[in-house]
Amino acid sequence: MAETWLPSLKTATPQDGFELATKLARVGVKLTQPSAEIRDKLRAAYEQDSTQLIASSQVIAIHFQTVAAANNYWRD
Repeated sequence: MAETWLPSLKTATPQDGFELATKLARVGVKLTQPSAEIRDKLRAAYEQDSTQLIASSQVIAIHFQTVAAANNYWRD
C-alpha cells in the first residue's frame, strides 16, 4: 500500500493551495516516471523549452482549480 502523503486538499491560504497544486503536479510526474535518473535526463530538455514549461504551468493551474474548489475559494 502506498504511503499517505495527501490527507486533505484543505489549505489555510491561497498561497498554501498553490504550493499544494505544485506538489500535486510534481508527485504526478514522479508516479508517471518513477526513475529519478530518467527524470533528471528529461529535465535538461524541458527546462529550455517554453512550450513544455507552459504545459507544466497548465497542469499546476488545473490542480490549483481543484484545490481552490475544495477550499470553497477561501471564502469565510
